Order: sequence, then structure tokens, then C-alpha cells
Amino acid sequence: MKKLLAYLMVSLFAITAVMATGAKEVAPTAVASPVVEPELTHEELVSKAQAEGKVVVYATSSRIAKAAEGFTKKYGIEVESSNLKDFELIEKVSKEAEAKVSGADFVLAQDAGRLVGELLGPGYLYNYVPPTLKDVIPVSMQNPLQAFAINKVFIYNDEGLSSVPYSNIWQFADPAFKSTLNFKNPFQEGVNANFLTMCTSDEWAAKIAKAYKSYYGKDIVLTTPNAGYEWIKAIFENDLIVGTSDTTIAENVGIKGQNAKKINPPVGLFVYSKARYATSKNLALKASMTMEPFSGFYYSLYTLVCASAEHPNAAKLFIEYLFSAEGFAPWGADCGTYSANPNNPIQEDIDYPFETWKPLLVGEDGSYCFEHRAEVEEFLNQYLY
Repeated sequence: MKKLLAYLMVSLFAITAVMATGAKEVAPTAVASPVVEPELTHEELVSKAQAEGKVVVYATSSRIAKAAEGFTKKYGIEVESSNLKDFELIEKVSKEAEAKVSGADFVLAQDAGRLVGELLGPGYLYNYVPPTLKDVIPVSMQNPLQAFAINKVFIYNDEGLSSVPYSNIWQFADPAFKSTLNFKNPFQEGVNANFLTMCTSDEWAAKIAKAYKSYYGKDIVLTTPNAGYEWIKAIFENDLIVGTSDTTIAENVGIKGQNAKKINPPVGLFVYSKARYATSKNLALKASMTMEPFSGFYYSLYTLVCASAEHPNAAKLFIEYLFSAEGFAPWGADCGTYSANPNNPIQEDIDYPFETWKPLLVGEDGSYCFEHRAEVEEFLNQYLY
């Protein structure tokens, strides 16, 4: 409940701040730069960025350090990077903006719900799409600008199995599959809370209701607002195994020798990049890609400029760099992360293109998550606290 109250207080402050200044409320998914500037050519941007000589970035991915090395080597610009948890980044940017302190020049951040409502809405961050990429990046990924998409999918222990054991998300609510599903605590990672929030949207609740009828052969009877809430309730009451780390969950699911002792093979909903453990850690891990009505979800890493940036041109140049093949390389060296630049390749031997994954997954709508996540978190309190 404390986390919920803190979330609501920050959100209320953000809205109040906009109203108090008399500023026009900004549409969360259509945030423009606070300063209208003429577009620079790539060469002009490089010149201005090098004159600034430095760039500061806050990121929720440790791989930003590797990207920074490449950026400095290419352009000679010093990079000061900080790797933060999603809630730490949002709180840090908010506090620095409120105090009118210049911290980061740009961010590489996840948790669309809080980014939209607490940082973009009040104008602490603004959207910038490099002119060189406006015809390259899909329009749907440009505002707010998504650098990468990351998927979390149902992955099961496939040792000794010749067929996929899971085909419908309602299996995880069925007493016959009790204590089977593993999932990271949604209060420990915002994107997991956003996923559950999206399940309660009209679109996904309808699909979840349809999947219920497909599995049980009858219409769902609601005891909660909709089928999305009903599924969340059902999986928790069916002894959902709540973990603290995707890595630990992957290891617990994939340990060999379990399937001979259990009726149902263990399964987890975690980042697909952990599927590499099948080789690197000799685990049994395989994704289930034929689930009704979804096989997991995806979220994005957004790259946005800070309104208080001291090195705005260096920030814009680094953002452009992240969409290049070498800028994406620290993430592209693994499976499960997909560049918004479709020209950047994936690891075809161990992965599928994002175009294959996207129709199978629940997407993240930042505005919907900001408006409804508090309700879902309050609902979750009865199971997690």
C-alpha cells in the first residue's frame, strides 16, 4: 500500500505542477520539444555535439556503458553514464527537475506508464526523433521514441518432451496445474505491473474471456471487473510462484531432472534472452509460442531528452548512435532485444524477428498504464502483502 500511495502522490504532483504553472496539459503520447529548433544535418549535429564535449545519460540497462565506449571512440565525446533501476531513474529525474538541477542530458528508460505520466507529461523529458531516422523507424515507435523492444515470454522446461505442454493461459489458473507458473514480483519491476495492467484493458480482457471459453468450453462468470482481473486473481490463487529475478526464475525452471518428478513441467514468464541459458548453463528451456490469447508481453526502452540538458546536441547525437548497428551491438549480441531500426539484424540462429513476436505478445500502452496501474496495484495488494 505504501508503494501505491507513493505512486499516486508522485502522479498527483505531476498533474498539479502542470496546472499550477498555467501550462497547457500535454497529451502523454504526443510530447513535443519545448524549444522549436531548426533541424540540423548530421554533420552540423556532430560539430555542435563535439563542441559541448560531454554527455550525461541515465539508463535502466547496464549495457549503456558498452555503448558509451563505442560512442566516445567514434566521436571523441566523453560519456558519463549511470545504470539505475526503473523507479530510481524516474525518481531521480523528477527530483532534479523539481529542484531545477541539471542532471542527465537524456535517458534510456523503461516503464512506459510512469515515463508518460510523471516525466513526459510535466515536461521534464521531451521527444526527439533524429531526422535521419524519421523514414526508417516505424511511426508507431516514434512518439515516445522507442530504441529497443524486449520480450518476456512463457518458457518451460522441455527436457524429455516432444510436444508443447502449454497452449492456453488459463492452464495456469487450473488446479490441475497448481504451483506451475513462475513470474517476477510486479512490484519489483514496473514493466511486469504494466503487463498485468494491460491485461485489464477492454481489448485484452475480451481476448482473455475468449480464451477462457476455448479452454473450459463455457463463458466466464465474473467476480471482478473483467476477464483480465479474473485471470490475475485466478493465477495468484492457484499458487503463482512469485520470484525476485528473471535470472533466478529461468534457472529454477530450467534445471534438468525435474520433469521425471513432476506431473507438469515448470514454466516461467521471463525475458526471452534467458533462453540462452539452455546452452551456456546446460538448462532445459524452450518458449511456448502458440498460447491463447498471448505468449507473453513486450516492453520498450525509450530514449528521451531532458528539458534541462546541458549538452542537448551530444544527447541527440548519442540517441542517433543507438539506432546504428554499432550502437545497437551491446544489445543485439543477445536474443530477446529488438532495435526499432529494422535494418539492425537479430541473432537468427537463436531468435525470431520482432515482426514474428509482436502479434503473439501483449503490448504496452503508456497512457493506459499511467491511468489504470494504480487500480491494478491496489488489486494486487491482497495477494502480495
